[in-house]
Parts: sequence; structure tokens; C-alpha cells
Amino acid sequence: MNIFVVIPTYNEAKNIAYIVRDLVSKGFRVVVVDDGSVDSTIIDANKYGAELVVHSRNVGKGRCIREGLEYSLDNGCDAVITMDGDGQHDIRELNKFIEEYKKTGSDIILGNRMHKPKKMPFVRRSTNVFMSFVISLMLGRKIEDSQCGYRLISKKAIEKMSLKTTKYEIESEMLIEAKRHGLSLSSVDINSIYQGESSQINPFFDTLRFVRLMIYEAFRRKP
Repeated sequence: MNIFVVIPTYNEAKNIAYIVRDLVSKGFRVVVVDDGSVDSTIIDANKYGAELVVHSRNVGKGRCIREGLEYSLDNGCDAVITMDGDGQHDIRELNKFIEEYKKTGSDIILGNRMHKPKKMPFVRRSTNVFMSFVISLMLGRKIEDSQCGYRLISKKAIEKMSLKTTKYEIESEMLIEAKRHGLSLSSVDINSIYQGESSQINPFFDTLRFVRLMIYEAFRRKP
């Protein structure tokens, strides 16, 4: 099975070298989509074997994810695993997604951090609970962790979905597109590693973007 790992990055020189090195050593094709980093992220990723899509300026995580998925599809992927470049996602848990995919064939497999939510900073946890509640209402099923960027997306899902957002609402849009096209969902429990680093997520503005997306989708015609 040809699994690509897509990593959107922005000034991740602290962690990207060991992440790419470990993934490549396990036989994965790693696609780093850089969002205008001004540190050595691109150099370090390239040094350890990542395939690069590079932006000269910041265009947003959502657009980077979209381009990473498109690149993987164009290069023959069977599925893509997306993960962050800041070290919060444990590489050792990547096989959980692959085993779940082999077992269930789910089109999108979500990482679920909420089985141990106390490890998550309070603001992130509260925002995630709210967003996951709204997404669950829209999808008509319980989604424990709608905002986790550690997830597997099948080739079929990439081909079916029409993603348009450019910021952090990409995770939510993906789930809405999954329902629209009848794609199957499942999840695996994962841990996230929080070491006091600052998040690039703005709880206020990114929540507003989420609400705007939900309003748009509520009034959008079904295909």
C-alpha cells in the first residue's frame, strides 16, 4: 500500500528533521508543504528526504493540506496521513491508522485525543468540544475530536471531496464533505504531546471562521 504522509509546516525547524527522518526510514513518502517559513524548515526537510511544495508567503494550513493531498493523488497514493510538523503527533501511533484502514476500509480515519482530554490545554480543549458538538449535529453522529489534524484520508476520499477553505477550518470542511459524498468515518485513540509551545491557532478568529463555514454549509444546497 502506497501511503503518503503530508505535513504542512511553518517555521518548524525545531522538529521537522527528526519527523521526516523517522518517517522516511519507515518507508513512507513524506510531502512537506511549507507555508512561507523563514527558518531552516525547508533545508532540514529536504536533507532527510522529504518531497517539497514551497510557498514564498503564508497562505494558510488549509491550502497547504489541499495541495499536499493533490500532490499525493497525482503521484499514485493509496491513502494519505496528515500530521503536524511541531512534534505534537506521535509517529509511533501512525500504524494505528493503517491497521484501522486495513480492518475497516474507512475513507477518513480521525485521531481522537479526547479520550485523555486533560493533556490538552484548556482553551484548545474547550474550543474542540464546541466545534465537535456542532459538527456532530451536522453529521448526525458523534464525533469525539473533529479538529485533530492527525488523520488518514483514502484515495477515494481525496478524489470525491471538493475542499476550498484555506485556514484551520479545513478539518471541519473535510468531515462535512465526507457526509455530502457518503464517505465512511472511523477513529483511533491517540495521544498528543504538549510541551508548552505556542499554538498558531487563534481561538477567536479561527472559531469565527468555523462558525462562518457552518452557516454557509447549513444553507448550501445538497448535490
